[in-house]
Amino acid sequence: MSSLIKILAISGSTRKDSSNFKLLKYISGQLKSKFEFEIFEDLDKLPHFNPDLDTDNPPKEIISFRNKIINADGVVVCTPEYVFSLPGSLKNALEWLVSTTIFSGKETGLVTASASGEKGHEQLLLIMKTLEAKFDSKTELLIQGVRGKISSEGKITDEQTVVALQNFINNFESHFL
Repeated sequence: MSSLIKILAISGSTRKDSSNFKLLKYISGQLKSKFEFEIFEDLDKLPHFNPDLDTDNPPKEIISFRNKIINADGVVVCTPEYVFSLPGSLKNALEWLVSTTIFSGKETGLVTASASGEKGHEQLLLIMKTLEAKFDSKTELLIQGVRGKISSEGKITDEQTVVALQNFINNFESHFL
């Protein structure tokens, strides 16, 4: 049995090499050795939310997704903003969770990294409050102009962003250690 603290990371972008995915890789690399960090990469494989299918026996992809959250000690969501909102794929995934209590009290870190991101970040915070995720102002972060702050190799090139991410990581981590 593993004594590592399990963190599930969800990127709101379905692009395989997105800035949000790179940020999650960066966060993963910064966490202490006591953490097992898994990045959920099947957001685009979840079926469209349909309340008629949200029964005691939902689609197998949804059961698997929910189980990953249930089995995680904490969750980090890192998302871009699309058209002043959350990406549809992330919103769809979160809609599959509304009828559950799997986020109730779950330690959660929320990052919105986009060109502007303000509206998307507001929506992410509102939805996660609705899901009763456990987060505060120290475990949520808005990174504006992200493409100019991260290299193609995933190196954070902006010093203020490095500091903000490290504060976010330290605050998130402190909830477990």
